[in-house]
Amino acid sequence: MSFAEVHAAHPWDITRASITACTEKDVLQALERAKAGNCQLDDFRALISPAAQPYLETMAQLSHARTVQRFGRTMQLFAPAYLSNECQNVCTYCGYSAGNKVPRRTLNPVEILREAAAIRKLGVDHALLLTGESTKVGVDYFVQALDLLRPHFASLSMEVQPLEVEEYVRLRQHGLNAILVYQETYHAETYRTHHPKGRKSEFGWRLDAPDRVGQAGVHKIGLGALFGLEDWRTECFFTALHLDWLERKHWRSRFSVSFPRLRPHEGNLKPKVEMTDRDLVQAICAFRLLNGEVELNLSTRESAAFRDKAFRIGVTAMSAGSRTNPAGYSEGAEASLEQFSIEDTRSPAEVSTMLSAAGYETIWKDWDASYDQAEAIPK
Repeated sequence: MSFAEVHAAHPWDITRASITACTEKDVLQALERAKAGNCQLDDFRALISPAAQPYLETMAQLSHARTVQRFGRTMQLFAPAYLSNECQNVCTYCGYSAGNKVPRRTLNPVEILREAAAIRKLGVDHALLLTGESTKVGVDYFVQALDLLRPHFASLSMEVQPLEVEEYVRLRQHGLNAILVYQETYHAETYRTHHPKGRKSEFGWRLDAPDRVGQAGVHKIGLGALFGLEDWRTECFFTALHLDWLERKHWRSRFSVSFPRLRPHEGNLKPKVEMTDRDLVQAICAFRLLNGEVELNLSTRESAAFRDKAFRIGVTAMSAGSRTNPAGYSEGAEASLEQFSIEDTRSPAEVSTMLSAAGYETIWKDWDASYDQAEAIPK
């Protein structure tokens, strides 16, 4: 059975109604199970429900304790590196959308290495590589970039278009450690509204991409929904359902969940549903109480003030010093090339100083090429 079939067995409206119908009794039972480390999907449903809002402080305390127990007082910092903003998709919420009249750029090998040097100068040893979806930036381009960057970083992740299993295998053989595939929205009709053209318009193809990543033996798989397109509580449930299904099938892989909220961009789509700061805190806590092993990411989409408080409740990794345009680190931010506007503009060093003042250790490196169990790269 594919996850697309699992997803189809959970109608959106029925799922949403089941979350709304949760009672205080359901929340209290879920919290008791969370204390015992035995939280299940039905408990998660209660923890993301409106009925759980009065218990947010209790959830935060439990989430913090569980995170420290598993991960200690540590925080991994990483930098997103945009290699290209070329894109043939039409996505209503993205500055890279083919319909936006913005300058396009794809970094060449010299520019990629220059960007790597600028990121390493910041102290960051984990790079997340991103591109738009275009025939100009396919698997051959990704392999070239990985070969160029592998000697310079302990860990390389990618957030690119969904690929075939054998293509993920090829990337893994060239030093890729993790793939992030955000579904954007698990609501099929809303998905089609926001992706009317391009390969990304294929809902099922994207939905089953994390499974193909797992089949390829990639070390870590990242999930997430873009909050603002649909009801955030229901998006969280489907993300948790997806995580649970993948963990059972691909138990050798690690997993992460991210919490991006819609940000200003070229095109400037307004959120359909607002997710407040308290809502986001509730979502982070619920995921931690459901799963003590999953890595939770918080990006520079959020403000410094919010991140300085929210990181304590369950987050294990944060981006820092982010640039969302190609060559942003080596040449500076250029608004006309950005995918979206960031909110926390502090450097990695400044974020690290904040973490240290809070009693946390910054993790610049949590992986090494010598750990890789990948096959030898074909000659």
